[in-house]
Amino acid sequence: MAAARENGRQGRFCMTDVPSDLLKVRAPAPDWYHANMADAGEERFVDVDGCAVHYLSWPAKRKPARGGLLFVHGGGGHAHWWSFIAPFLAQTHDVASISLSGMGDSGARDSYGADVRVADMRGVIADAGLAGPVVVVGASFGGFMASRFGQTHGDELAGIIVCDSPLRPPERREEDLNRRPRMGNKRHYESFEEALSRFRLAPAQPCDNEFLVEHIGRHSIKREPEGWCWKWHGGAMDNSRFGEPFDDFLAEATCRKAYLYGEKSAIVDEQSRDYIRGLIGEDAPMVGIPEAHHHLALDQPLAFVVAVRSLLAGWRLS
Repeated sequence: MAAARENGRQGRFCMTDVPSDLLKVRAPAPDWYHANMADAGEERFVDVDGCAVHYLSWPAKRKPARGGLLFVHGGGGHAHWWSFIAPFLAQTHDVASISLSGMGDSGARDSYGADVRVADMRGVIADAGLAGPVVVVGASFGGFMASRFGQTHGDELAGIIVCDSPLRPPERREEDLNRRPRMGNKRHYESFEEALSRFRLAPAQPCDNEFLVEHIGRHSIKREPEGWCWKWHGGAMDNSRFGEPFDDFLAEATCRKAYLYGEKSAIVDEQSRDYIRGLIGEDAPMVGIPEAHHHLALDQPLAFVVAVRSLLAGWRLS
């Protein structure tokens, strides 16, 4: 593993100081969740252009591995958005989940952009040893970043799976910009418990799996000198991150593509799906997950796993 080193603000990775007991979910949870959390991945860091990038790693249980999978979270997320999902896929694949720089336990940078994110992902793929055919699975904002990877380095990938990333026709762009919350600033709380009580999914949506929302919330909090706060750097979360041509990224990705969406998603409606179909092409799989809202892996985790496995099988990667 490449060493994560101190290098001023850019190289500093997050030291959360969160006692392990505070990370344990209190809500009732099914057996599969407890089994997967007993295999929650090895915590690792890799230095990418002077920034310590955090990720979790699960080597395949069955050797040889059928390839590699890299999971990429949405805006303001972190590697633990996938820690309850990854062990299902690690039966046959080497799996890693990344915390993009400026988010989760990764270090901060002076500036961000899709090409920086691609460098983060390539660094993790190399450090984790995800050899063979590699598929990048990106949720929401992470799907935009996976698309940029496929556009600029598609020859390095077997495919990308984009999950409920909101792409709208050009005539709806202004509506889209007005819809996005402004998250560049954050407040501090006196206690971990107070911060956890303020955790909300964005965009707002119902989720029947309280244990998974709690899991995400508990892993989204860190301690700074001013108090407890969310694990993201303000510069990584301002609205400038939406200023790139994400639809071009997806349309011009040179690897295989697939798109998963929630049939109850509030931000990927029928008009958006028609537009996305034109971007990925008629032959690319586009699959709706019943009863899922925007956060597919939280709403329908087992159906999500089946969908990913099915796509890999269709691409002859499982």
